[in-house]
Amino acid sequence: MKKLLLLIALSIITFSTTYSQERSIPVDTTVITQHSVTINGTNFSYTAETGTQPVWDDLGKPIAALHYTYYTRNDVKDRKSRPLLISFNGGPGSGSVWMHLAYTGPRILNIDDEGYPVQPYGVSQNPYSVLDVTDIVYVNPANTGYSRTIPETGKEVDRSKFFGINADIEYLAEWLNTFVTRHNRWRSPKYIVGESYGGTRVMGLSLALQNEQWMYLNGVIMVSPADYKVLRTGGPVSDALNLPYFTAAAWHHKALPAPLQSKDLLEILPESEDFTVNTLIPALAKGGFIEEEERNKVAERMAYLSGLSKEEILNRNLVIPTSYFWKALLRDRGYTVGRLDSRYLGIDRQIAGERPDYNSEITSWLHSFTPAINYYLQEELKFKTDIKYNMFGPVRPWDNDNDNTRDNLRQAMAQNPYLNVLIQSGYYDGATTYFNAKYTMWQVDPSGRMKDRFEFKGYRSGHMMYLRREDLKQANEDIRAFILRTQANGKSAKY
Repeated sequence: MKKLLLLIALSIITFSTTYSQERSIPVDTTVITQHSVTINGTNFSYTAETGTQPVWDDLGKPIAALHYTYYTRNDVKDRKSRPLLISFNGGPGSGSVWMHLAYTGPRILNIDDEGYPVQPYGVSQNPYSVLDVTDIVYVNPANTGYSRTIPETGKEVDRSKFFGINADIEYLAEWLNTFVTRHNRWRSPKYIVGESYGGTRVMGLSLALQNEQWMYLNGVIMVSPADYKVLRTGGPVSDALNLPYFTAAAWHHKALPAPLQSKDLLEILPESEDFTVNTLIPALAKGGFIEEEERNKVAERMAYLSGLSKEEILNRNLVIPTSYFWKALLRDRGYTVGRLDSRYLGIDRQIAGERPDYNSEITSWLHSFTPAINYYLQEELKFKTDIKYNMFGPVRPWDNDNDNTRDNLRQAMAQNPYLNVLIQSGYYDGATTYFNAKYTMWQVDPSGRMKDRFEFKGYRSGHMMYLRREDLKQANEDIRAFILRTQANGKSAKY
């Protein structure tokens, strides 16, 4: 009886000990595992290092722990000439899961060829990863993924050091300096890639790394970039730039007039782009003082290029919000279209209305990504923690003031002849549209003297164009070619 009571007591103690531990992330730790992958027909082994590295304040005290995953190819004899690709997603507030497990990394989601979720959830080898030509580190900014401020909540957290355009750039540049130093990568050609808000982030980081950390880059890659100089301002230019996206999405759903629908997408987009720049922007600039005849001609042409009716365009003074387009394009069929990828369809409570009830593509993507990243980090990369992986973390309010990132990129390019830019966008992205990305590219360097160092690539998918198998292959090949083309190979950095 005494023995039984002792066993019961020990069980209670064990239970209490197991479940009363503080749930926190290690401030500074690494876990290393070994793997192999076949890319472009070549099999090789690689090392995966996942862990946390601190962000320090001015007194050297840790104020955050950032989680990262770092991949290095094993059979590299000369690491100093091996490129390093530093990868960020956006949000702001998004973890690095998206490009990590669906684009450039050595493992990829189990999804179908068009990007829709399949069960069982999980990952498999990515035969198109760029790990064959570059080592890669995926970084989770504060409060995204497993990264956390220290403390995680409360008045002691100085949110001004993390949650704003300029604060984000400043602490991440400092963190990257430490990462590059710890991993002996100062001599390597360096590239930074950012998706969505990550496009704003890497434009700013290009100059901050250069001027504050003395770290010069060979390339900046922006995937479906969000340029707040357009997105947050409104007005004739911002409103007009959406039309070519309307054309693309309507073409995909066979909602355009027959003369356009009978042509290939890439044949009709130049027509929509030309109308946008040379007719629609000037028309919207006239506001309410536009002549009635011109107003009607513009509305008629917009209807022809968008799949919407002339009447609803006139009723909205020639300005069609993207949210209205997602609701209205397929209203007669009983569907909405997705925001980040307008190939996806949704069903609302009622057909009437001005905007969709939900983003149909996000609900689809979270099916696949959430279980996959939790499984992958814990079971394959052996990073064990009870901390929740934040697909979208608590980073708001976010300070958007003093956004000079577009000019930051221009300055970095002017000062660094090695620095080149690649922009990748999906034609069916209704959040950060492809034509908005082109416009950003045109505006970075008003002189036009560096335009030969910019490259734009478009794909027949949405915001995360890499979810579509065909675009996954091509987009990775475009990054691979960009990295190989922009290495200095002994050429001096001079004009």
